[in-house]
Amino acid sequence: MTAAAAPSGWYKGRVKAVPSGDSLVIMAAQKADLSPPPEKTITLSYIIAPRLARRGGIDEPFAWDSREYLRKLCIGKEVSFRADYTVSSIGREFCSVFLQDKNVASMVVAEGWAKVREQGQQKGEASPFLAEFLRLEEQAKQQGLGRWSKLPGASEASIRKLPPSAVGDPSNLDAMGLLAANKGRPMQGIVEQVRDGSTVRVYLLPEFQFVQVFVAGIQAPSMGRRAVADSVFEPETSSDEPNGEVSAKIRVPLTSAQRVAASSASSTEIAPDPFGKEAKHFTETRVLNRDVRIVLEGVDKFSNLIGSVYYPDGDSAKDLALELVQNGLAKFVDWSANMMEEDAKRRLKSAELQAKKERLRIWTNYVPPATNSKAIHNQNFTGKVVEVVSGDCIIVADDAAPYGSPLAERRVNLSSIRCPRMGNPRRDEKPAPYAREVKEFLRTRLIGRQVNVSMEYSRKVGMADGVVATAGPADSRIMDFGSVFLVSPSNVEGDVVSSTLPTAGSQQAGVNIAELLVGRGFGTVVKHRDFEERSNYYDALLAAESRAIAGKKGIHSAKDPPVMHITDLVTASAKKAKDFLPFLQRSRRLPAIVEYVLSGHRFKLLISKETCSIAFSFSGVRCPGRDEPYSDEAIALMRRKILQRDVEIEVETVDRTGTFLGSLWESKTNVAVVLLEAGLAKLQTTFGADRMADAHLLAKAEQSAKQQKLKIWENYVEGQEIANASGNENSRQKEVLQVLDHMHYDSLSVHMSLLS
Repeated sequence: MTAAAAPSGWYKGRVKAVPSGDSLVIMAAQKADLSPPPEKTITLSYIIAPRLARRGGIDEPFAWDSREYLRKLCIGKEVSFRADYTVSSIGREFCSVFLQDKNVASMVVAEGWAKVREQGQQKGEASPFLAEFLRLEEQAKQQGLGRWSKLPGASEASIRKLPPSAVGDPSNLDAMGLLAANKGRPMQGIVEQVRDGSTVRVYLLPEFQFVQVFVAGIQAPSMGRRAVADSVFEPETSSDEPNGEVSAKIRVPLTSAQRVAASSASSTEIAPDPFGKEAKHFTETRVLNRDVRIVLEGVDKFSNLIGSVYYPDGDSAKDLALELVQNGLAKFVDWSANMMEEDAKRRLKSAELQAKKERLRIWTNYVPPATNSKAIHNQNFTGKVVEVVSGDCIIVADDAAPYGSPLAERRVNLSSIRCPRMGNPRRDEKPAPYAREVKEFLRTRLIGRQVNVSMEYSRKVGMADGVVATAGPADSRIMDFGSVFLVSPSNVEGDVVSSTLPTAGSQQAGVNIAELLVGRGFGTVVKHRDFEERSNYYDALLAAESRAIAGKKGIHSAKDPPVMHITDLVTASAKKAKDFLPFLQRSRRLPAIVEYVLSGHRFKLLISKETCSIAFSFSGVRCPGRDEPYSDEAIALMRRKILQRDVEIEVETVDRTGTFLGSLWESKTNVAVVLLEAGLAKLQTTFGADRMADAHLLAKAEQSAKQQKLKIWENYVEGQEIANASGNENSRQKEVLQVLDHMHYDSLSVHMSLLS
């Protein structure tokens, strides 16, 4: 055994197992690659503990208590040891073992759990500890400690009543009955053997039922098998066994075909799979001879128990399955994972994905399947939300991008979630149930608010996927996905989200919008393919979805979804629009929401009170036409100022194209004044100033822009009128088509997620 050697033949190692009350398995320091280090089984010098039961036998009195004392004293701890003598006839090495500065054998004898074996002296060499052992033994006898108890019946009571072992003989266990009585309830146990990384043999307490448990949701590499035709595994531990190790005799019923195969292969041995030894050692160092909690998840058709295993780690407990998968020593398997709760199953799946990405151990040579995803990590930015396209797509104005540049507004599809589709007016597709509610939910919480965005991946969508592009190459479209965090979450009060946030010190902080949506039942989590890129917060999304399903929220509710019938007057005939004029003029001012900015002075508004959408234009105010200078700047200004904001309007009339004319206020500010002050619009004197609200303010704003020669007034000369091609009917029809195309493009983000 390679261990840290100290002077005078002393070595250091860590106690891996405690087979009996006077023997230990000690291993050297753990290697960095998790491969099993050298180990050896030793027996404590000069003492002998009661024997544990062999198969079909019974314990000697106090044998279990003796083993338990030594187990709890030493398991997992670092010790120093030195060989005192060897009995070659049985191949056993007897050692003095120290735990810190205390002799382990002295502590065992002092508690009465072993007796002193004076004949242990070899060749007349006197042990420096023997006299102390004899003194401690006499003291324990006088006090009636341990095996020297003087209580009536103590000896008989210390002998375990072992039921027939279920390992190798399923008839000795009512597996379904055990599962029914304990489903989901933690059972206390002690792991006596580790067959492989994902299979343990356990004493279930307090009945001492010896069972084999397959760890749920995973499969570790096989340990191979020896050339043995028949076997049944049962533990036999005795201080008289060679090496003091757990021995095994196996008998497994074979079919006739298996017997033929076994006879032909009786001289062969199947080697362990790659990393099989590492996985077994990993499990042994964490659960062998440890107190564990077993949560039974199910029983397979062969009456094998399937369960989750939790072992202590300081003040907390760790999931053995998750630890194995995270370290690349086991793979996720559906057949047993389906017996588990969804959250546990998803954690394992996510851990396996990460291990594959890092190519840990069993995934060293893993080659991911082809995918159309492309990682775009570390493309993080901050900005204000300009538009909510749909429940899972928003447009953010990048704070770092120059105003008016192509990157000033960035379209972000929320990673790994799918929200109800908004439909496509050009195909006469109506919004899906909850689609309007989801979009409105986001609008009221995000528009104009500061957010942090973490871009995560891009995905190509083309005609082969059933999507017809409306812009760009006819055969493909690239869509960018990321996580969005609301910086100041005051508007999400009452919305339950987990505390899962980006890592400390990172740019992102606040509420994860995707998690918020899924938790409210306004979206579902995309079931990605095996190696497909996904949200960095996928586990939090899955947990939120589980809460929404359990609470029957939103789309998971059994209730009928809300229905809202909206009359779209933008695409309707001018006559139908005129029919609505009296209803829109009944109130002096109407609340509305700006759905789209068609041009600097023309918008699509939703008027919930009258359940209609209208085309609306400022009366007497016109911006440059689409092909004229400063048209784009006027549109950009209005997008930042009023898009998807709550506004008030006052309708004066409707023109012959069906566009309603009037005034519009946002936060008590006449928005036409903002355009005029910026030099991005001009007054039309032919409209009639007496019919315009705030006419004096409009005139004052235009005069200020003229004097400063802003934008359209840069070449203004007092007394000269600059031609301004105001929008005619043809340009308005183009604006209507443009908003329809925009709405169709918006629907692609939701449709794309359906392809995942």
